[in-house]
Amino acid sequence: MSEPNKNENFFQRVYEVCRLIPEGRVTSYGAIAKFLGAARSARMVGWAMNNSHKQEEPVPAHRVVNRIGLLTGKFHFGETTMMEQLLNNEGIEVENNQIKNFKEIFWDPTEELL
Repeated sequence: MSEPNKNENFFQRVYEVCRLIPEGRVTSYGAIAKFLGAARSARMVGWAMNNSHKQEEPVPAHRVVNRIGLLTGKFHFGETTMMEQLLNNEGIEVENNQIKNFKEIFWDPTEELL
């Protein structure tokens, strides 16, 4: 049996954190990376989000945005408006692809989970 791929393990850890983001809150790729002890791996978190739809247990990838609240991952949701619609369904307001009140609804796993 071969050793598991390091990226797969990292991705699984990303998904575990992402599943803890409360409905109506958002976090950033960088905040997840920092929480996982890989502060410079925000892009890897993004790659994990791109593959999240392949997971058996749902991953609320729509709750992960860039560091200033932009919906940079919206093109990975099939329709370019789907990410915004999912956020709106949770009471999160989006204007011009950016989350309004981003600082107020930001969920920092380092503060919330430690």
